[in-house]
This record gives sequence, structure tokens and C-alpha cells, in this order.
Amino acid sequence: MSKLSHIGSSIFSVMSQLANQHHAINLAQGFPNFPVDPLLKDIASKWAKEEIHQYLPMAGLPPLLEKIANLTLKSYQKKTSPETDILITAGATEGIFATIQALVGINEEVIILDPSYDCYETPILLCNAKPIRVKMNDDFTPNWDAISNAFTSKTRMIITNNPHNPSGRIWDENDFVQLEKLLSIYPKVMVLSDEVYEYITFEKKHISIHQRPKIADRSIVVSSFGKSFHITGWKIGYLIAPEHLMKEIKKVHQFLVFSVNCIAQYALNDYLDFADINSLGNFYKEKRDYFIELMQGSKFELLPCEGTYFQTARYNAISQENDIEFSKKLLIDYGVAAIPISPFFAGETTLKCIRFCFAKEDTTLEKSASLLHKL
Repeated sequence: MSKLSHIGSSIFSVMSQLANQHHAINLAQGFPNFPVDPLLKDIASKWAKEEIHQYLPMAGLPPLLEKIANLTLKSYQKKTSPETDILITAGATEGIFATIQALVGINEEVIILDPSYDCYETPILLCNAKPIRVKMNDDFTPNWDAISNAFTSKTRMIITNNPHNPSGRIWDENDFVQLEKLLSIYPKVMVLSDEVYEYITFEKKHISIHQRPKIADRSIVVSSFGKSFHITGWKIGYLIAPEHLMKEIKKVHQFLVFSVNCIAQYALNDYLDFADINSLGNFYKEKRDYFIELMQGSKFELLPCEGTYFQTARYNAISQENDIEFSKKLLIDYGVAAIPISPFFAGETTLKCIRFCFAKEDTTLEKSASLLHKL
């Protein structure tokens, strides 16, 4: 008997496979198609030739943990202990899985805000816990009345994603105030804050859970080197949490992967001495703005994008098909792969929206826009 009988291939795998089959431009899956910084590749190559190929400490390379603590202090004025509060993970997905497996019990409830990334629900189900899916507003901002109504005595955790995938929206100060008010009523509820796009923000400044001392003692923050340094295939990220929570997460992590790729950790430890992570927002803002410029005059309605490297778009003026059928037609007939938004919801949605990834070379964006203008 399958524990996950209702789960098949993810929409990301499906659309990328179709893109390969039809030789379409892939603006679907969220990965860059431009070169990684040559310095990072040189550093990784150097370490690959050294005798450093055995297990690292389970929590991570100690100097790298120190640099993450320094980065967090610099970015958010949050002090963290490298020895107790930080864990290197095999990508953000493993960090999320380990956290939920460690901290959520049988029959407890975890609130997920839809549209939501697809890796949240599965570890909840594997805990024999219950995912509670709560729809955001149509503009992809949190619906605090609906969220408040979803809380019960069984609620164990709420998962937040800011900056938000797929919409590219960012929480504002009031959203955090509302969250803190709600958690004051439910003092045993934890926050799992997915912030993998934290350094990819534009006009609005990203506010992190790290900056909310009222709820810091029950919050776990997920970060991603893959997103920040264009190395999604390295599958390396990190968690930051207070010691009493991190102790439990490490118990699960050690039996999932024990320790994370040693070459990647050594390379990133060196690279952090040179990388200007605060320039990432400007880099992607140029990509976003160029894509918006290229799409002017098309029949797509581009929605606000405040962070991430995703641009959502409505296609009401083009078709009344559901988003999955429209996305397949777009891919097969016009040669551009996008991601439909409906798979990010638990139930039916009437939103006629798709998601484009603009983390691509300019020539790729230009070719894509030219094809999209044909609709």
C-alpha cells in the first residue's frame, strides 16, 4: 500500500520533460541557464584536487557555519551560534523535510498557505499529520482572517514562504504583526519560514523571521546557497533555528544524509570571502525589468513581482482554457515552457495564471518574448 498514492510526478518534472521532448525554451523550472561565477568554479576545482573527500561533521564545516553566522548578523542583525543554531542541508528541500519530520507529530496540523511549493505537504503526510491548506488572497497576499480561522488546538506549525514562490510577492510589516498576534494566542505553534529567495528582492526590502524577536524562539528559517549563487544542482542550503529545536532536527538529518557534500562546503566557505550577495537583487531586477520590457504589447498581464526570479502572468485575454491545458498548448504550439499555477493549490482554482522563470540569459528571454507575442 502506498503512503503517497495521490502523488505523481511534480509539475516541474512534467513541464521540463515536455520542454525537452518538444525542444521548447524552458522558462518553467526555476534554474538559471547562465554561467556560474568562474571564481566559484575555480575554487571548487581546487578543492576537488585536495584530500578533503571524507565525511565532514554532521552539522557542517565549522568555518562555513561561522561565516553563515556572520552573514546572518550582517544581513539581519541576528546573532546565532555556529555550534548549536545552524545546520548545512542537502538543499532547502531536505531542510524542510527534516524539520517537519522532527517537529510534527501524529494527528497534528500544519498550515500551508496556497499557492504553495509542492515539497511542503509530503513530509507532513509521512508524519501521519494533517496539512491544512489556506488560500491566499487573489493578489497572493496572506488572508489573515482565513489563516486565523484555520488555527485550532491541533495546530503545530505554520509554513511561510517569503519571498513567495510562485507569485514573487513579499510580506510587509503588517503581515508579520498579524502573524505575531496570532502566535501570541497559540504559544505552542512553530513557524517554518522558507526564505530561499531572501537575497533576490527589488523595490521592497525583504523582512526576515530573523528580524522578529517575538517569535524567534519558535522559528526555523530555511536558506539556499543554490538560489543565491546560481548553483541549484549543488543541492546545498542551511537551516537556522534555536538550539532546542535544532537538536531535534539534527536527529533526523543525521539519518537522511548525515553530512552534506564536502567539496561544495569547502568551496562555499572560500567563496563567501569574495561574493557580494547584496548585489543579487540588482542583478535579478535587471532581468525582471528586461523581461517586462520585452513583454510589453503582448496579451499577457504581468502581475507584481517584488522578489524571486519568477514572473506570474494572467492569460485571460488569450484563452479560457485551464492553466494546465494552456501551458501545454503554449509549450507544444509556441515553443515556450511555463508552469501552471493550479498545482500549487490543494483544490480547484479559477485563476488563469502561469509562472515564467526569468533567471535566463538575455538571448533566451528575447527569443521567449518573441514567441509569446504570437499569441
